[in-house]
Amino acid sequence: MQRIQIDSVLPHLIKQIKAGVFLIVQAGDDLNVMTIGWASFGFIWGKPIMTIAVRPTRHTFGIIERGRDFTVSIPSGNLSKEIELCGTKSGRDCNKIKECGFEIFPAVKVKTPILNIAGTHIECKIVCKTSIDPDKLADDYQKLYPNKDFHTMYFGEIMDCYSTEDEKISG
Repeated sequence: MQRIQIDSVLPHLIKQIKAGVFLIVQAGDDLNVMTIGWASFGFIWGKPIMTIAVRPTRHTFGIIERGRDFTVSIPSGNLSKEIELCGTKSGRDCNKIKECGFEIFPAVKVKTPILNIAGTHIECKIVCKTSIDPDKLADDYQKLYPNKDFHTMYFGEIMDCYSTEDEKISG
């Protein structure tokens, strides 16, 4: 495992997020992974922040609402089948971690684990959340919500970021 500065890998991460990456959430015994393709990075409140969006209709929403943190695993290899599965199936109906053959590994600074895959891993502590107010959303973005299931935005302070580019983590 190699610690990395988030700003040194941002162009790579942004490109990967567009293709889909794994969001892992946990609250108590409830653990789920889903694909996300929307996220942002910035410096807010004097801290490095990753912002993710989860719709309230998603199984993940119920878990992240009860949790205090989240992790994101960005694969370095081709996991397109797993990205598709985690983006099209619901954790209500199946155990996506098991179906994908993933192993989990304890995170370093938060309770939610990471996926034991080669790639970049980001650990975030939720410091703020806010629901999108449709009255304040630009008209041309309203079409992204035909079911009116507007995202909740989770602002996560980046607590740790590291790479396992060439290998899985050994414990």
